[in-house]
Amino acid sequence: MRSLGIDYGSKRVGLALSDEGGTMAFPHAVVRNDASLLKTIVALIEAKRVEQVVIGHSLGRDGVPNKIHAAVEALIGDLTLEVGIPVHLEPEHYSTQAALQIQGRTDMTDASAAALLLDSFLTRNR
Repeated sequence: MRSLGIDYGSKRVGLALSDEGGTMAFPHAVVRNDASLLKTIVALIEAKRVEQVVIGHSLGRDGVPNKIHAAVEALIGDLTLEVGIPVHLEPEHYSTQAALQIQGRTDMTDASAAALLLDSFLTRNR
């Protein structure tokens, strides 16, 4: 089962894909968070035959949803209506910082963060 991981940010959104067996996650792309975001994600889901989506659950250090959370919830609703596949939340605590430690800052850092959170979900649900 191919999965799509999303590391949602106010300016950039990292995207990662799993292999077809759903065992490993790989950074795919970083896209702008603009009016075409939903269309871009839906096109990727269709092109790669994605069967489920995993989005980083954006919480503050106190465990309370942060300012990004409302936008994440809106994206989940939009994706559910557009593609009708399961959408899961996965804790994303420090996923970007972990990606920075692994590879340093690159144009793919947010995609690597998406791969880390997708890998966490896949590992936990094997």
